[in-house]
Amino acid sequence: MYFCRKGHVQRAIQEGMFAVLLGFITAFVLTYTVIPVIIRVAMEKRLYDKPNERSSHDLPTPALGGIGIFAGTVCGIVLWTPLNSFGVLQYILAAFIIIFLVGVMDDLMPIRPMTKMMGQLLVAIILAYKAQIQIVSLHGVLDVYELPEVAAFLISLLAIIGIINAFNLIDGINGLAGSVGLLAGGFWGVWFVASGHPAFGVLGFSLAGALTGFLKYNFTPARIFMGDTGSLLTGTVCAILAIKFIEVNYLPTTPQEVFFHSAPAIAVSVLILPLFDTLRVFTHRIMKGHSPFYADRNHIHHLLLDAGLSHMNATFILMGINVLFIVLANIFSELGTSWLLLIMSVIASILSTFLSRFVRKRTYTQLFFQDSEHTQHTRYH
Repeated sequence: MYFCRKGHVQRAIQEGMFAVLLGFITAFVLTYTVIPVIIRVAMEKRLYDKPNERSSHDLPTPALGGIGIFAGTVCGIVLWTPLNSFGVLQYILAAFIIIFLVGVMDDLMPIRPMTKMMGQLLVAIILAYKAQIQIVSLHGVLDVYELPEVAAFLISLLAIIGIINAFNLIDGINGLAGSVGLLAGGFWGVWFVASGHPAFGVLGFSLAGALTGFLKYNFTPARIFMGDTGSLLTGTVCAILAIKFIEVNYLPTTPQEVFFHSAPAIAVSVLILPLFDTLRVFTHRIMKGHSPFYADRNHIHHLLLDAGLSHMNATFILMGINVLFIVLANIFSELGTSWLLLIMSVIASILSTFLSRFVRKRTYTQLFFQDSEHTQHTRYH
């Protein structure tokens, strides 16, 4: 990573630091304050998520925390974003409103997967076409660099929808999706401020502030879940930050910026947990002959629970591994995007395979002893 600074960039950084700090505080205070109200109203109106065979919780719990996350994030952005450097803000806010409506509808009265996907596609089109949030280069992956306009648009749609769904799928245990979103928002918020893009820094820190306020009530014992409203919004913000991060590192607007080698691989390292887990479960379901959207308990966080860990222990372990991937990607960034993506994929695959085998062995051992105890009980009675 190379640092090049000049006067106007230093001023932009100072102004950006002030703006992101206010964005974080605004989002945190609003979300932290409104969540208890949402919990009370949801319990009174019986708008809660009832446990079922796939649930990781035992008590009815409201799943409308995303409303508070949305309110905090949007207010932080609107109040403190330097508008003179953020001409696409109106389109980003329009995308947020649409994804918010999709999430709320699904939280209150589950909608069909196709309807949900159409809403995500509309959001992706607005971001890629109107806001120009596009991946313009593959940075040498498959020996491809700058992309044609149509290819850049289509790949960007796929990336946005993929990241949104990845956060939606990873929201399965207390604190996990919120912690990943907090890590991503904070990481990219700092980078965008340091690179002279304070508007996107405010976007990242506003999300981080809202998630910090939400996590106070989502850590075990969880009083509320973020629901689809929160996970879809978090995924949308992270998709914007990830793609913009890759774009800026490929097409810097000025030479006085903070550069990363292998920017796509760095972006993947930040989101390695939701992206790899989604790819893993989709592959597993397809190999089993099921739809990729077939619901099961084969996510990495479910495996950790089955291995005997608590929600918070599982969340802390997964977050620690995520941070290690970010450090690894930064240390070896000069290897190039292709090699770095391959290395991270191999390491993640080895870790998940080891975990799956451990859980299967543990389950088999438990069933063996249960059967032995039952046989002995029958024999002596």
